[in-house]
Amino acid sequence: MNRQLLRNTDSADPGGSWSREPEGIQAAEGADRTQTARIGLRLFLAVVSSLFFLFLIAFIARSQMADWLPLTEPLAPLANPWQLWLNSAFLVCSCIALQWARMAARQAQLGGTVIGFALGGVFAIAFLTGQLWLWQQFVAWGYFVSSNPANSFFYLLTGLHGLHLLGGLIAWSRTVAKFLHRVPLPQLSASVELCAIYWHYLLGLWFVLFALLTSTPETYEAIARFCGLR
Repeated sequence: MNRQLLRNTDSADPGGSWSREPEGIQAAEGADRTQTARIGLRLFLAVVSSLFFLFLIAFIARSQMADWLPLTEPLAPLANPWQLWLNSAFLVCSCIALQWARMAARQAQLGGTVIGFALGGVFAIAFLTGQLWLWQQFVAWGYFVSSNPANSFFYLLTGLHGLHLLGGLIAWSRTVAKFLHRVPLPQLSASVELCAIYWHYLLGLWFVLFALLTSTPETYEAIARFCGLR
């Protein structure tokens, strides 16, 4: 039996018009919600970028003070930052997995979406675990928060980045729960895409923090002169 169409008699067309089927209306509403979520995410990332930009400027300005003890000096924790490289590899793998899930969701491949999305979260958890382990190493070596301004900024910047990733994992876990409850993939593809975009942003932000935290005092001085902070 053919599906009955809904007649819209309120149309400006004297003869009336045929409205879209309920499935089409739901699809349009879903697209609107997805677009709204993307705009909201972009605005949020703009705010986060402004926050970190201010902290980075404060970092450069503070590094020009006499009591600043660089963490990249010989025998300092970041003289050979292999732990940061390892953690960075975890975050890169997380982004690759989420991008895989994103592409699979666009092609309506449920298996690839689930595997990629799950791996993305697992690698992100590994990154945060590695960051906490590095903090423990700093404490064991005597590099406490209040003992050196460079220490304080290290904990501050890596901690803020970790908190934002933790917030992303909360959204990730909610989407995983929906997968477990067998919510149809078309209803979850937007969540997968937003998580991937957010992870890519955090990866780019981490590269900036990594480069800054492992730079030499001469680099800080050059940046300070360029920004007019010295």
